[in-house]
Formats: sequence, C-alpha cells, structure tokens
Amino acid sequence: MRTDSAPQPSRALSYIAAGWALCYAAYRAYYALGGTFGMFGVPVDDGTWRLVNFAAVVPLLGAAILPVGALGLWQRRTWRRVLLGVAWVIAVGCVMHGIIDEVAHILSLAGRLQLTYPAGFWVTIDHRAADLQDIGFNEPWFIGEGLLWAAIAWRVLGPGAARRAWMASAVGAVAALVGIGLASAFGIIGRFVVG
Repeated sequence: MRTDSAPQPSRALSYIAAGWALCYAAYRAYYALGGTFGMFGVPVDDGTWRLVNFAAVVPLLGAAILPVGALGLWQRRTWRRVLLGVAWVIAVGCVMHGIIDEVAHILSLAGRLQLTYPAGFWVTIDHRAADLQDIGFNEPWFIGEGLLWAAIAWRVLGPGAARRAWMASAVGAVAALVGIGLASAFGIIGRFVVG
C-alpha cells in the first residue's frame, strides 16, 4: 500500500485513548467477575448481570487495542480513510450517547424526567444512585472516549479543509442525534434508541 507524509496521530493521544478504554473495561470486568461495590440495585439474576457486563468488556478491550494497533496504519492512504471513518463513528456515537444520558440523568435527579429500566431485570433499584453513577462516571467516560478519537482525527487531518469538514460533520451529527435522543426521552417522538 502507498504511504504518504500526511500528519500522523499523536502516540500520546493513542495511548491515552487505549488506557481510557482499558479503565472502563476493568470497571465492567469487575462486575462481570461478581463485584458488588457501587451497585445501584439488586439484579433479578446475578448470572445475567455478570454476562451483560462481560459482553461489554469485549468491545471495550477492542477499543483499548485499536488506537495503539492502528498507529502504523495511519500513514497508508487507504487505511487512513478507513480509520478516519472509524474515528468519526466513535467520536459521534460516544459524545452523542454521553450528552443524551448526562442530560437525561440530570433531569431525572431534578424530578423532570422519569427514566425506566428494563422490566424484569432488577429486583430493586436506587434511581438516585443510578443517576449519580451515570452522571459522574459512565457518561463522562463516553464523552471522553469520543473527544479522544476526535483529537486523534484532528491531529491526523492537519490544518485545512478536510479537518474543517470532518469536524463540522461530526458536530452536526452529534447535534442532530442529541436533539432526536432528547425528543425521544421526553416523548415528543417515539422511542428512538441510538446508543
């Protein structure tokens, strides 16, 4: 494959993104292995709860490997396009997910929005604790992950029209999806699940 001299991603940003994903994978692995500290409720079936968390660990480990594993591929023109697409999807998806859930859980804490949890999954649930955990930990992770991938793309694109187009399309997509997600949360439109 052809290589070129376009700007390369920051190794530091790539390693930070990998570490960020690895930390969240460890958190989910803790619950997958039966940990209970910080639980905001009692699940109906511990096995299902552990399986759900284990299922989250697998893509998170992939998210930890990808930024470092891709370091050598950015200099190849075809791979750069693919990786910029992947970075766009991760940036948009994670930031959008984080913003929607941050707003929803803040409004839930304020008593302005009633969030529902999967029926039959929890015996008991402390909604306030669940809201606080999402606001303080889960959703900031998503926003951080998305911003790290946006920063990687920013660096790779270098100054110019391509960077402006990539960023404008990402910001526009986040804004549109956040609007749709919040409209769905408030019942203005039907249920619309994006992330």
